[in-house]
Amino acid sequence: MARQKKKRFEEIVERDIVIEPGKDVYREIKGKWREKVFKNNNGITLEIACGRGEYTTGLAAEFPNRNFIGIDVKGDRIWYGSSVAEENGLDNVAFLRTKVHDLELFFEENEVEEIWIVHPDPRPKTRDAKRRLTSQRFLDIYKSISKENALIRFKTDNYSLFEYSLEVIKRNGIKDLEYTFDLDQSSLKEDHFGIETRYEKIFKEKGCLINYLKFRFDNA
Repeated sequence: MARQKKKRFEEIVERDIVIEPGKDVYREIKGKWREKVFKNNNGITLEIACGRGEYTTGLAAEFPNRNFIGIDVKGDRIWYGSSVAEENGLDNVAFLRTKVHDLELFFEENEVEEIWIVHPDPRPKTRDAKRRLTSQRFLDIYKSISKENALIRFKTDNYSLFEYSLEVIKRNGIKDLEYTFDLDQSSLKEDHFGIETRYEKIFKEKGCLINYLKFRFDNA
């Protein structure tokens, strides 16, 4: 297993679509994603804690005229997503290897038009609340890098995390909030284009309902 992981790390070093420590572009990319990576002026969507990048690559295939960036700290996970992107010729995909709380080091204000947070670690212990990716700390980061009217989407099988997230989000200046506690039985299901993560499939097989919400920051 260690040998396989090492091989994957070596492979992503050679992939231009993977921005990670050790590459010159890692510290030069802020505000320059379109110039240095995508070579276009299309809008940017982020998948936060992207894991294997199912949404990054799945949405990129659906929307070839938009740019998609998967964010994760684990190089082994990024290897999967970047492999799918290369195998399918998705030139509107990139991956950034970093911690989510460092996003402001890599994106300018008003640089991002959409953010997906898909099945993050629920961090169930009360003392870990500030580490939840829908905590106020992270919402402030998302807002700081987002364009006016940027769309934020959140999906989880964890009901407690979803309730917590709704409570925090509603304390912010937001608009256009829509949500469901059962995505598969909701009209909002169409938002997802049939894309599911590996873990989502496991949760659903166990009978878990999928919770989903979307909203925009009200910058008025």
